[in-house]
Amino acid sequence: MEMNQDQLITFLIVVIIISLAALFYAWTLYQSVKSEEIENDRLKELSSFIYEGAMAFLKREYKIIVLFIVAVAIILASLGVIPSLNGIDGVGINGAICFVVGTLCSGIAGFIGMKAATAANARVTQGANTKGMGKALHIAFNGGSVLGLCVVGFGLLGLASMFLLFIFVLKDIHAAIPVVAGYSLGCSFIALFARVGGGIYTKAADVGADLVGKVEAGIPEDDPRNPAVIADNVGDNVGDIAGMGSDLCESYVGALVSAVSLGLVVSVGGKDASLQAAIFPFIIAALGIIASIAGQSFIRVRSWNNPQRALSVATYVATGFVLVGSFAASSMIFHTLHPFLSVLSGLVVGVLIGKIAEYYTSDEHHHVKEIADQSLTGHATNIISGFSIGMKSTMLTVLLLAAGIVFSYLFFGMYGIALGAVGMLSTTGITVSVDAYGPIADNAGGIAEMANLDEKVRAITDRLDSVGNTTAAVGKGFCIGSAAFTALAMIVAYAQAAGLDSISLLEPGVIVGLMIGAMLPYFFTALTIRSVGTAANHMIDEVRRQFKEDPGIMAGTSKPDYAQCVDISTRAALREMIIPGLIAVCSPVIIGLLLGTKGLGGMLLGALLSAIMLAVFMANAGGAWDNAKKYIEGGNCGGKGSEAHKAAVTGDTVGDPFKDTAGPAMDILIKLMSVISLILAPVLLQLTPILNFLFY
Repeated sequence: MEMNQDQLITFLIVVIIISLAALFYAWTLYQSVKSEEIENDRLKELSSFIYEGAMAFLKREYKIIVLFIVAVAIILASLGVIPSLNGIDGVGINGAICFVVGTLCSGIAGFIGMKAATAANARVTQGANTKGMGKALHIAFNGGSVLGLCVVGFGLLGLASMFLLFIFVLKDIHAAIPVVAGYSLGCSFIALFARVGGGIYTKAADVGADLVGKVEAGIPEDDPRNPAVIADNVGDNVGDIAGMGSDLCESYVGALVSAVSLGLVVSVGGKDASLQAAIFPFIIAALGIIASIAGQSFIRVRSWNNPQRALSVATYVATGFVLVGSFAASSMIFHTLHPFLSVLSGLVVGVLIGKIAEYYTSDEHHHVKEIADQSLTGHATNIISGFSIGMKSTMLTVLLLAAGIVFSYLFFGMYGIALGAVGMLSTTGITVSVDAYGPIADNAGGIAEMANLDEKVRAITDRLDSVGNTTAAVGKGFCIGSAAFTALAMIVAYAQAAGLDSISLLEPGVIVGLMIGAMLPYFFTALTIRSVGTAANHMIDEVRRQFKEDPGIMAGTSKPDYAQCVDISTRAALREMIIPGLIAVCSPVIIGLLLGTKGLGGMLLGALLSAIMLAVFMANAGGAWDNAKKYIEGGNCGGKGSEAHKAAVTGDTVGDPFKDTAGPAMDILIKLMSVISLILAPVLLQLTPILNFLFY
């Protein structure tokens, strides 16, 4: 249909209303979780320890991030004052406003999601104790759904509101689009520090708790005598709730921004269709919110005894709703199904990447069993097997991503690739809900163990947790796939903004950019893994000290000092996240100034390819090592306490920073560098590369 700017504004207002409805529904779910009474005083105490630790970390982390936010906002605003840069969209006070609003929306979404998760954990345990599987599943899923709805609600609300505001301020949709890229930068900024800081926190606690508690002291996981056990449970929330939510919020917003940016030059049948191309991604996102609410409601209409089936059905319901809605929207707005087919490509790739991750990390398949078998011959063979399987898993994932990119492009050009990313992320609301359910169930199991509840309670929470491990693996695959699509669309949008029709691989500057870009993910990975090791060493020393100085801890006559371990993880995570964060933010600026727009384009492509491989390898290797350990603990290959189990614990310990710190950080690294480059593109066009005389 023909569309004018007034109709576009009307659509944006409807999108804002739908976003507000999602946030209202999230509030009702949060109240539903809070209304569940915790009758056991020990459960209340343990839940309060986890809540206080998580909130303390998040508040201290946000205080540090605020300093960076202020600095970046000042830089963006200052760029607009430079005479040669006046009138350049995306920099100046407008871009700074969008940036700050993006950080607020992403940060608030993570904060509320954390509050809901820490409120739900003990209530899940209580539900399992008094009413069984069905009740426990409902509470866990309600808690996770709060985060899912907050991510899409705040993400879409902020972006649509900023877009609407600057259409009115600048009087031109084409001028407003580059400005809202600042909003995406704000979301990326929060995601970087939340994912990296949260990942360092959770793995420092996890590694310390496992190596001293399970291996040296021989006590079970989540044993209340382990001083690091509360820090470990706090880490599940700061890494897999706040961090994961910020990660997908960034992808979600980034996909929308890149699609709207690329829509500037879209034509259909020889007629300008930029207005239709600008609003279509917002419509798909709004449909995704409605679909997520429908999928979440589907779980609540009955009691489920099979949690895996319940979560799968909810995901399929949401996906089906988006497909039907996007089919209708494509026909109505463009009078062609090409946009729908691009969205379909992204959705299919997203689902299949999750299945590939499950194939390589689930103990129902032979890869995990192979690692368990290799553990029989020692620690080294366990590590070798895990590395091999992680590397092997890159092939199917990359081939699938390549196929998705090709089909999306064939249907609607470069704009089609961006629509593929939007399609993949359209069900973010339900995907995050299902993923966030996992840490809540994990916490519930830990609380049941620490409270010494009946074995039947732990059996229910273990079953919920085992499903959560699968959803976490699928969620990581989804994050990787969406990051690849989103970053590629961002790079294309950058090339468009920088006036690049092509990048020649025969130019030395481009080759240098490619090499530096390919190196950066490895260097970033080295820093984050080293940070986990450094923080874990402090944790191990503290746990050993407490065991040595207070024998009553192991005897059960005195309580360990949980707070000290929480503080160690907090301080280490906040200290260690700064340098990786600065590298991610500064690299595009430095390379852009030295090598120009072409060299920066080469760097982005090199980083994208390198980061995808590393992210897939680390996520799947880490997941396979983890589940191989659980497979042995289930009574296979000698069971708990055997030599094979000790080797599997070593593999799981190596895999922890792979799958929960460095791997997820790759997704954010490539998206953050891409959006910074998109904002810098018009600035770099005004400058001559410092090394221009050498390379061009």
